[in-house]
Amino acid sequence: MNEKASVRIRITGRVQMVGYRFFTQQWAEDLYLDGWVCNNPDGSVFTEVEGKKTTIEKLITELKQGPRIATVDELDVKWGPFMNRFRGFRIKH
Repeated sequence: MNEKASVRIRITGRVQMVGYRFFTQQWAEDLYLDGWVCNNPDGSVFTEVEGKKTTIEKLITELKQGPRIATVDELDVKWGPFMNRFRGFRIKH
């Protein structure tokens, strides 16, 4: 299945100051996904991703685990249509 999609994900838990954004970027780049990731003021991490739906699902599996020193409590995942809005994957500051 090569259907393309977009997804918005809010990750809660101990996900800041543990390399979570870098972890997300590395996986997204390895999976050839486009988008961005940032820290939220409330301590969560937020990411928007576009690409093949099956590949995004692989990313979501990795995000549930996070880097070794992170503790992921929950992923709030909202799927949407592919909009072709991004080129590459970056960390927003």
